[in-house]
Amino acid sequence: MTRGGHNKEQGGTGPERKCIATGEVRPKTEMIRFVVGPDGQAVPDIMGKLPGRGIWVSATRAALDKAMDKKLFSRSAKQPVTVPDGLAAEVEAQLARRVVDLISLARKSGHAVAGYEKVKDWLSKGVAQVLIQSSDGSERGKSKLSTPYGGSYIGWLSADELGLAFGRQTVIHGALASGGLTDRVVEDAARLRNLRVQDDGGRGRRKGK
Repeated sequence: MTRGGHNKEQGGTGPERKCIATGEVRPKTEMIRFVVGPDGQAVPDIMGKLPGRGIWVSATRAALDKAMDKKLFSRSAKQPVTVPDGLAAEVEAQLARRVVDLISLARKSGHAVAGYEKVKDWLSKGVAQVLIQSSDGSERGKSKLSTPYGGSYIGWLSADELGLAFGRQTVIHGALASGGLTDRVVEDAARLRNLRVQDDGGRGRRKGK
């Protein structure tokens, strides 16, 4: 991962920004953009499209907590900025919704399937690029499926959240094919993971569990 202050034009990770909390320069895809709203509050801009000067924070709970605790939003904006209660939870919720919506769009375009047998079939045929499993599903059941070679794993959405993505009540197993929105799902899911999941040396678990 590049830590320089320049944008890579070829073979890199795209535009980079400096985190107000850590001072690190990171790809925009690993950060959360904020803007100052008309009322002087810090507003998360998950999509990166709101007008105004961007304030960038690494997509980790530690960086976000530091930015709030040390009043770094005001320092960066060079004006008083109010941090609303529950800002970190709101960022997490918006990111989760973003990932759910992207998976839903991937499903509608034929790039995603749900259900143990369908996922197993995609894995066996080499169609699956990403294995998705709910954070609250049976570990025994989830262990029967493996992340595709060279692919990615997403395991920090709940069965209810995956159910929303796939138009069902709950979903334990899902998969994404390459192409389409898959890269965007993986990028945004990685940002969500850093806010939501505490690494346990394996596939990860939710904070507080």
